[in-house]
Amino acid sequence: MATAREPDCRFCAIVRGEAPAARVYEDAHTVAFLDRRPLFPGHVLLVPRRHVATLPEVSDRVLGPLFRAVRRLADAVPRALEAEGSFVAINNRVSQSVPHLHVHVVPRRRGDGLRGFFWPRTRYRDEAHMHEVAARIRAVLTEGD
Repeated sequence: MATAREPDCRFCAIVRGEAPAARVYEDAHTVAFLDRRPLFPGHVLLVPRRHVATLPEVSDRVLGPLFRAVRRLADAVPRALEAEGSFVAINNRVSQSVPHLHVHVVPRRRGDGLRGFFWPRTRYRDEAHMHEVAARIRAVLTEGD
């Protein structure tokens, strides 16, 4: 079982068992524990055991197990807390308080106050602007093909 090795990383210390955490799940590739500053009780953070800062850095070997664990937590957290659903999110660098990839799984209920709390909504200037942005993303995605 691979273990996180970044010495100054708080999440690596949790994975290694050197820092306290309320663990809720673990397998060969991931560890999940409650967020110490939750949006709501039951807010879980899922981390890969090996230190990796962002989602693009996750190996294909870990990606499948990571998202299988996300799926399990997205089912278990609302059931355990009698919530109506869950919110699943990943920050990559911006708003990432610990530079170790972590997936948030947050129990949600209608009227819980989180409507639009993460980001302001915006609009494209027009339909042409939307298609221009889509084309730019497609171009980057096809660079390696």
